[in-house]
Amino acid sequence: MNRLLFKLLLVLCGSLVATSSLLASSRLQTFVSIAPQKYFVEQIGKDRVKVRVMVQPGSSPHTYEPKPKQMVAITRTKLFFTIGVAFEDTWMRRIAATNPAMKIAETHHGVKKIAITGHHDDHETDLSHGLDPHIWLSPPLVKKQAKAILIALQDMDPANHSFYETNYHQFINRISALDRDLKNSFAGKKHRQFMVFHPSWGYFAQAYGLKQIAIELEGKRPKPAQLKAIIKYGREHQIRIIFAQPQFSARNALLVARALSGEVIFVDPLAENWLSNLNQVADKFRQAMQ
Repeated sequence: MNRLLFKLLLVLCGSLVATSSLLASSRLQTFVSIAPQKYFVEQIGKDRVKVRVMVQPGSSPHTYEPKPKQMVAITRTKLFFTIGVAFEDTWMRRIAATNPAMKIAETHHGVKKIAITGHHDDHETDLSHGLDPHIWLSPPLVKKQAKAILIALQDMDPANHSFYETNYHQFINRISALDRDLKNSFAGKKHRQFMVFHPSWGYFAQAYGLKQIAIELEGKRPKPAQLKAIIKYGREHQIRIIFAQPQFSARNALLVARALSGEVIFVDPLAENWLSNLNQVADKFRQAMQ
């Protein structure tokens, strides 16, 4: 009896493995540039999609180079979602040439971008030869990106058109709820500015009436005179917390924090769990503004 039961279990396990493999192979194979996009695509595609991330955790989309294993995976990919980060400027043409049949969906298409600004000698200056790519850090702009993702998935997999549509509307509702919470939490704040090393949070600041003060200038570490001006500004405005991100050295952020008798707190604009991460970052920004 035990032997028969064991055989039945083996058959059942084999069937489950085969079913799992079949489901995995039937999923739409996709790539995204950065981890937050994986979250967006999975909210809409659910178990109908397999999402791989190009820029790996701990790496910067400004300097990332694809791994050979990723280039092999690209040959089996049906759809690549771009978002307008620097990595794409350098690599997308070569990636597309690896798999000419792969569709490319530009989720940043139609999003109005802003210049990166920084503080120097008590006035705001345009510090970017290009535009700020960090559009995934603004809930209102993520709604536009979600729409682009929806359209691309429906075009690639029309048989599941309504499935994607339903998931999209549920995701939009969650984004709207987050947006309302953030607006309410920042409303009435007397101090509405925060200091960061790398200016990643411009769109977030724009969405909630805040001001981002950047230490890094034009993608470069500040010169001594610029660093002095930043420290002077921080003292005058009683700024005690400097925000840095894991993908960059915190050395200059620590220098400024020590000069302000403050501290460095890390916030990650590339965290995969986008909604939870924005809530956590918002809490840290609010505490810094008290």
